[in-house]
Amino acid sequence: MMVEIEVANRSGAELDLGAAADLIREVLAAEGVAEGEVGLQLVGAEEIRALKRDHLGVDEETDALAFPIDGRDALPEGVPRQLGDVVLCPQVVGEAWRAPLVHALLHLLGYDHGAEMEMREQAYA
Repeated sequence: MMVEIEVANRSGAELDLGAAADLIREVLAAEGVAEGEVGLQLVGAEEIRALKRDHLGVDEETDALAFPIDGRDALPEGVPRQLGDVVLCPQVVGEAWRAPLVHALLHLLGYDHGAEMEMREQAYA
């Protein structure tokens, strides 16, 4: 079993999905998550703005959002880990998509903003 990445690209933009998948697996492995499912959603500026407004109450475009499900919770035997979804906006991030992707992945794993999260982010910079 390994980390399965489900990709949906509704952004109308291209992104190096192979490199993104490699980075997702690298971060999860380093954080001790060897198996599970994670979604990578690429969306346009309008959609990510609507998501941020609806879920965080902030009406602005952003680079990435995280929608965690299981995180690091203990799961019953045989139940696959559903990490949740990372939503990335290629139009906002451009070529600098790696840091926002790592940031959102760390949120899926339960990190909150602060020194520990920043330290983890620098490990993948």
